[in-house]
Amino acid sequence: MKALRKSKTVTQAIMYRRRVLFAVLVALVAVPAAAIEPTEAPEAATEEAEAVAQATHLSEEVRAAVKKVVVLPGRGSASEATTGSYQKQTAGLYEGMDKGRRMGGVRTEIGPVSTRVVIPILTIPGTVVGGISGATQRKIQEFRDRLTEDLERAATEQLTNDALASDVFWGLRRLPNLDSRVFALTTPVPEDTDAILHVGFEGITIDVDGKDAVITTTANAVLRRLSDGEHLYEENLVYQDRDALDAWTRNNNSLWHDYANYARHYLGREIAARAFDRVELRHELKPLETASVKRVKKDDWQAVSKSPTPTLAWELSLLGGDAYGEWVSALEPSDISYDLEIYDMQRLVYSARELPQSSHTVEEELPCKPLRWSVRPSYRVQGGRKFGEWMRFSSDTHVSKANEGRRASEAPAYIQDFASLILKCRRR
Repeated sequence: MKALRKSKTVTQAIMYRRRVLFAVLVALVAVPAAAIEPTEAPEAATEEAEAVAQATHLSEEVRAAVKKVVVLPGRGSASEATTGSYQKQTAGLYEGMDKGRRMGGVRTEIGPVSTRVVIPILTIPGTVVGGISGATQRKIQEFRDRLTEDLERAATEQLTNDALASDVFWGLRRLPNLDSRVFALTTPVPEDTDAILHVGFEGITIDVDGKDAVITTTANAVLRRLSDGEHLYEENLVYQDRDALDAWTRNNNSLWHDYANYARHYLGREIAARAFDRVELRHELKPLETASVKRVKKDDWQAVSKSPTPTLAWELSLLGGDAYGEWVSALEPSDISYDLEIYDMQRLVYSARELPQSSHTVEEELPCKPLRWSVRPSYRVQGGRKFGEWMRFSSDTHVSKANEGRRASEAPAYIQDFASLILKCRRR
């Protein structure tokens, strides 16, 4: 944060919003998404070309050329060769851990309190900048110290490159037309592999803004062709949530733990979706009432149920005008199935896959607590499978953002716009 210019008066300085940036991990570098493939000279723009340009995923042309992919933990440097034997270890989790020990183990001054930071991800110690005093400063120091201790312990093992690579792999393995594997960095990669997908965490920043703290986790994905190392695609993704400063440290940092779970969950599946499995068809997808699920105040997105095994229902309408080819217009109802997921504020509590109908009766009793649920369509296309977007509330005045939270203690960013379900459990 830039210091206030000396010419500012004290009164003007007070009017500035107090902001503190606590860089817990490595400084983030913005890398625009790009699929790098030689192309011919562009022709006149068409609606179809514009639709493709607006897509937030890897191009269908590159996807079609990759039949076998290996997921590796850690960022793949442009200067490092990718070979069939993969004898040269890239800078990733293991080398990054060593860098973290050497760099993070250096005694560093963070505000008036000195700490030793050892982080199990690519990292350098951060520094608090800005002039904060009194009770606010003590809260910031407490927040920083508790989070630092958590990062040093095993409590944050979910934010490792290995864990992220595993999540990406599990997102890809359901695609029947893609042979995907996840390897350690030193494992030889089969020579018939088409591409390597490097995935890794880039960093975590904490921006203390007045009484709120905004936590942002960034991950990077790089796709390279194995045969010649050609850079095919790169994407930087972020997951962010916010809440009151003291809320993050309440109950032994429980809100931070929930955030870390959802950050990894979102980033892992978003990398897989953008790289290989998502299509963005123009559609409407909304929840419906059933005999066991009733709307609250005529709101389709707020519902209650007295049953621990409610029947959930939804309605999908494809609007047409998509630029994905003839397979879209050829879709039949029998080509569409659904994935269903139900979450509490901490984790996924129920899921069902490849549901043939647009309704489902939950087969296990759900916990009696606030829940959020969503579905996504799955399209069977020419022996393969493509997935649509998860159902989220959106309107003319509200744009749903799965990676930008409004209040973490009310609902994590990833599920904040899913359909809400409250179970009215009977007392026993």
